[in-house]
Amino acid sequence: MHLGHSNPKHKYRSGRKWIESSPEEEGLGVLVDKKLNVSQQYVLAAQKANCTLGCIKRSVASWLREVILPLYFMLALPHLEYCVQLWSPQHKKDMDLLERVQRRATKMTRGLEHFPYEDRLRELGLFSLEKRGLQGDLIAAFQYLKGAYRRDGEGLFI
Repeated sequence: MHLGHSNPKHKYRSGRKWIESSPEEEGLGVLVDKKLNVSQQYVLAAQKANCTLGCIKRSVASWLREVILPLYFMLALPHLEYCVQLWSPQHKKDMDLLERVQRRATKMTRGLEHFPYEDRLRELGLFSLEKRGLQGDLIAAFQYLKGAYRRDGEGLFI
């Protein structure tokens, strides 16, 4: 990142060390590009969740619902929910990327492979990731209205 508009090639240093220019920066675990876009973060989260699903698929002998679903909830879904709750994907391509991982997980369940995605979700008692994001927003609004954030948001809604 560069400060100002008229010095795109200006070099900065921290003490005696020169700071390298980079198209992306990671801070506090969030990967942001020069346009302040977090799409790369969604790609990384989807990759982590897909790798986890691959490990589950290779290491578990039974693909019954009682086996696959708890493993998905404990190991893969937190990566996806972290993205949905924290950054609320604005672009359809980002949400589709995350949703594809959940599609793969629901297809792994024996007996549901040939059902449409929405039917698999209903059968397994899951929600699409878009609805999970809305659910998180509604919970936060409810908590605010009940006084959970009283000091943080004094006078926000009058």
